[in-house]
Amino acid sequence: MKIEKDTAVTLRFKVADAQGKLLEESSDPMVYLHGGYGNTLAKIEEALEGKEPGFQTILALQPEDAFGLRDESLVRTIPRSQFPPGVKVGGQLEGRGSDGREQVFNVTKIKGEIVLLDGNHPLAGKALRFTLKVTDVRIASEDEITHQHVHGEHGHHH
Repeated sequence: MKIEKDTAVTLRFKVADAQGKLLEESSDPMVYLHGGYGNTLAKIEEALEGKEPGFQTILALQPEDAFGLRDESLVRTIPRSQFPPGVKVGGQLEGRGSDGREQVFNVTKIKGEIVLLDGNHPLAGKALRFTLKVTDVRIASEDEITHQHVHGEHGHHH
């Protein structure tokens, strides 16, 4: 079966920086609903459109086609006293961006009584190489299409 709109695609992936240093590798397969639902990067969908199980490729993506350019307005310095006890580097907090929308901030540094937060995706601003291997393609269920994501094993659970 070919990958097209409203198919559930199972793939294995590796993400490396532009120099080839491995940043992430899927231990479990990734499953996403294909067809512009925002479940994976647009350039990945574009590269996989019309392909079948067994297809493999390496995509070199610039930051704007991957996780975006860094936005320094999403970097915040907050007094440690405004955090609950136990705040740690690597932790995540939800807050509001300058536009008022919900935003996830990563704790990137704690320096004395100051906590540095970054609302950028950790891979924002980086050129990346994605190694992809399609392992399965199936027709998505009506529920998956309605909810705009894959359900079940390696997908979303309600």
